[in-house]
Amino acid sequence: MRAIVDQAADLWQFDTARITLAAQRENAVWRVESDGGIFAMRLHRVGYRTTAELCSELAWMAALQHGGMAVSRPIRSRSGRLVEGVDGVAVDVLTWLPGRMAGKHGALDGIADRAGYLHQLGQVLAQLHALSDQWTPPEGFSRPHWNRAGLLGDTPLWGPFWENPDLSDSDRQLLLAVRCKASTQLAESEGRLDFGLIHADAITENVLVDPAGLSLIDFDDGGWGFRDFDLATVLLRQLSASDYPQLRAALVAGYATRRAVDAQTLELFILLRSLTYLGWIIPRRSEPGGAARSARALATALPLARAFMREC
Repeated sequence: MRAIVDQAADLWQFDTARITLAAQRENAVWRVESDGGIFAMRLHRVGYRTTAELCSELAWMAALQHGGMAVSRPIRSRSGRLVEGVDGVAVDVLTWLPGRMAGKHGALDGIADRAGYLHQLGQVLAQLHALSDQWTPPEGFSRPHWNRAGLLGDTPLWGPFWENPDLSDSDRQLLLAVRCKASTQLAESEGRLDFGLIHADAITENVLVDPAGLSLIDFDDGGWGFRDFDLATVLLRQLSASDYPQLRAALVAGYATRRAVDAQTLELFILLRSLTYLGWIIPRRSEPGGAARSARALATALPLARAFMREC
């Protein structure tokens, strides 16, 4: 990986001696220090996104930044490209944002005013959605679709959740029934739901906390989707918190600067968000910690699925 970083550094005219690994998740993120500032160099997971999708993500981020939102600004290489290919790996560079990660695995580390944080995050998501609606994507814009097919179709974006190998036969049948019922409900209501570009991954690891405010990073999964899905992604990680009712109310109140949120619809999207992780972990289950992550995803999703079916 370091060899790819060193080759990419030359494309942006960076000093290789001033580049260090910052994070290794879906993508590898390297911190670049230069006389011109601090930057984030991303080495993308091979096969996850096309060049067109990456360029579309960066164009969207540039529009949000231009609109006044605290997001990273893409930096073109010396050849003028937003994305460069280095030995089969897609590489791009963004400005480095100040602040610290809000927490890991949903924990709000060091945040005294937890409800205040959720209220502010609701405002940030409302701003994201409003600016996205004001922007006209360029021709060829390509991002994933978190629509009904992307969530509940035959080939969901993050994989067929009902085929998770850790499911029992009865649990698999439960999720197939949930899939059918949820698809029907969503089909009946999707025409009235707010739909557009969403971040799709505003978990604590992707929110930076700074005295100046909150900022979002990692738009890798951002695309077209239901706006309530962004709120559901935040809330899913807080379900077991003792102050969950207050956190939920604060997030919704913060988002209300854009529109009111229907409680029943939000519950549906919390369920749907939980199901996506059952599919996401399938190809990653053999990776370190994969089995434990799958078990946690099941422990979250199955109670929600049972509660959903009891509502019949």
